[in-house]
Amino acid sequence: MLSLDPATLIARVIVLVITFTIHEFAHAWTATQFGDETPRQYGRLTLNPLAHLDPMGSLLLLVVGFGWAKPVPINPYALSRRSPAAVMWVSLAGPFSNLLMAIFAAVPFRMGLVSVSAGLTTTRAILPTLSQILVQFILINLLLCLFNLIPLAPLDGEKIIDYFLPPRMAKVFEDIRPYGPIILILLVLVAPRFGVDVIGLIIMPPLRALFGLLVG
Repeated sequence: MLSLDPATLIARVIVLVITFTIHEFAHAWTATQFGDETPRQYGRLTLNPLAHLDPMGSLLLLVVGFGWAKPVPINPYALSRRSPAAVMWVSLAGPFSNLLMAIFAAVPFRMGLVSVSAGLTTTRAILPTLSQILVQFILINLLLCLFNLIPLAPLDGEKIIDYFLPPRMAKVFEDIRPYGPIILILLVLVAPRFGVDVIGLIIMPPLRALFGLLVG
């Protein structure tokens, strides 16, 4: 994910704008379906990328393959009045949208309309081919799906697993929650410098398996 030839960089920019926008819109849309108007009030129920992209998170995704968008504000109290599982479904909507986008982007490969090998080949061309864009689209969406399912705040996975945990375990995750961002920074940016890529060990095997499954 660290290749930054011009074609790959341009492909990632295209993918980033589409992917982050739909991911955050999925959160916002699902929240409103459960009666929470907070995303609409903050202007997040939109497909306008400017409402969702975070400058630092976008830059990191381009450079190191991990990043984030602006979190969609929600009102857990308003959601819980509609359903005890509402916060979980709102959180799951983002990663699920990434999985759906990856599946959709894999259709041309499955139909034999474009070549997977061509999409994985690094060239000196400035503009990316359709194959390169689709490969980046699938990889980044799978990456974001799996990364966001990690059960650490502020990732979606923390709120998803919280719904299924028994009270005693939920209390443990509640105690860890304030330190989630620090733990993530250490795991993503610091640990690899010392040869310990925990996130890679967690994400890359299922990412490779899902990519192979989708493109055949």
